[in-house]
Amino acid sequence: MVETQLRRRGIHDERVLQAMREIPREEFVPVEARLMACQDEPIHIGHGQTISQPYMTALMAESLELTGAETVLEVGAGCGYAAAVMGTLASRVVAVEIIPALAELARENLRRTARDTNVTVVCGDGSLGYPEVAPFDAISVAAGAPEIPAALLEQLKDPGRLVIPVGDYGDQELRVVTKRHGRIDSRVAVLCRFVPLRGGEGWE
Repeated sequence: MVETQLRRRGIHDERVLQAMREIPREEFVPVEARLMACQDEPIHIGHGQTISQPYMTALMAESLELTGAETVLEVGAGCGYAAAVMGTLASRVVAVEIIPALAELARENLRRTARDTNVTVVCGDGSLGYPEVAPFDAISVAAGAPEIPAALLEQLKDPGRLVIPVGDYGDQELRVVTKRHGRIDSRVAVLCRFVPLRGGEGWE
């Protein structure tokens, strides 16, 4: 998976590649889907949600340019896989999940794989960020938003980086947003399709 789906498609950060090697993706998907765990496609995890394809998980992690000292906010914990990956790349990860059953699933998956030492899963509206721990060095949003939530920009440190899919309900572009010296810059990394962001600053 790492060599054929990630490195050959342009993922070059060795820390990200090693994290993707270490984290057993099959432990985060439903039992009936474990044979598909290493395929480069999203997998349904219930409640209308999916675990992103490995390439997208790696691309988002690489785009944050984590060095190991950061506190990261993940919006949309899902099954906990991306949080586990980022937990190997950063000092602390707070993953917010709006669906209670998925928040518990993420906690259980992280406990079972011993990836919960620096990852905290919170059930709440991630589109509003998590003010209790803000500001964050980096923010990763695993759901498509109609626009970049103002709350997340406010809770992003200066300097800081935010990765988020933005667009309409079915198709988005993955934006890499940087905040530096009070200025917000954005570039498009790739076209993508995520489940819609739910919550106060997401889709109704």
